[in-house]
Amino acid sequence: MKAVRLVNVGKSFGEKEVLRNVGFEIEEGEIFGLLGPSGAGKTTLIRILTGQLAGFGEAFVFGESCDRLKENNYREIGMVMDNSGIYERLDCYDNLKLFVNIYKIDKKIIEEVLGMVGLSAEKKTPAGKLSKGMKQRLILARAILHRPKLLFLDEPTSGLDPATTKSIHELLLRLRSEGTTIFLTTHNMEEATKLCDNVALLHEGKIIEYGRPGQLCRKYNQENKISILIKNEQLIMLANLPENAARIEELFKQGEVVSIHSSEPDLEQVFLTLTGRGLEE
Repeated sequence: MKAVRLVNVGKSFGEKEVLRNVGFEIEEGEIFGLLGPSGAGKTTLIRILTGQLAGFGEAFVFGESCDRLKENNYREIGMVMDNSGIYERLDCYDNLKLFVNIYKIDKKIIEEVLGMVGLSAEKKTPAGKLSKGMKQRLILARAILHRPKLLFLDEPTSGLDPATTKSIHELLLRLRSEGTTIFLTTHNMEEATKLCDNVALLHEGKIIEYGRPGQLCRKYNQENKISILIKNEQLIMLANLPENAARIEELFKQGEVVSIHSSEPDLEQVFLTLTGRGLEE
């Protein structure tokens, strides 16, 4: 069974068409990235998949139609959205205790989850006194408290410092290794390349490309060159052809090579090639 399956999903708000014929599948236990700029329709799609919005077409989570999700389905789903609120007057422990009671699970899990997100030392700190990064980790803790099979993350590291971002990435990879399926929306192409098994590029409500990050970058490698930085700071550009192998070998034998790189674009450049615009626009 697929964790997520979409068939010709669309959504309009009045005359504005936000999503058009969106279709893809997500395997259980993978990190999937939906990539696109703000306003592309990423959050709208998550709201359809979690039953918060009705759309056109067909959308399924673990085989259940998203417009008919029941309580037992939601017990398999966790969400971190832009508007995920926390109770600022309550400390971290009591914030999670509220949801332990809602989910009717053992409160012993609270200590474990606070440790997973690096907030054990802050468990008695009021949420309102946490830094932005710590608040985001508390929201993530709440989303994984009930051990969901499917986790939706809407721009989870937006605006966070590199250290906090790194710790969240490590947690997501750990969750995947334990079998959690993760649906990630982001406009951070470096993040998507590091984390995602598959990505879909969303532009003006339509999927314009889908695949593994590395495969997509190689697919749009139009230059197919190798750049070699040598010790005198000269940058040598060579076509990636068999006849240049001897030249590259000779530079290595002479101990001249400082660094060597192939020319495939990153996901940001792929998106720019396909749309003519960057992800921050």
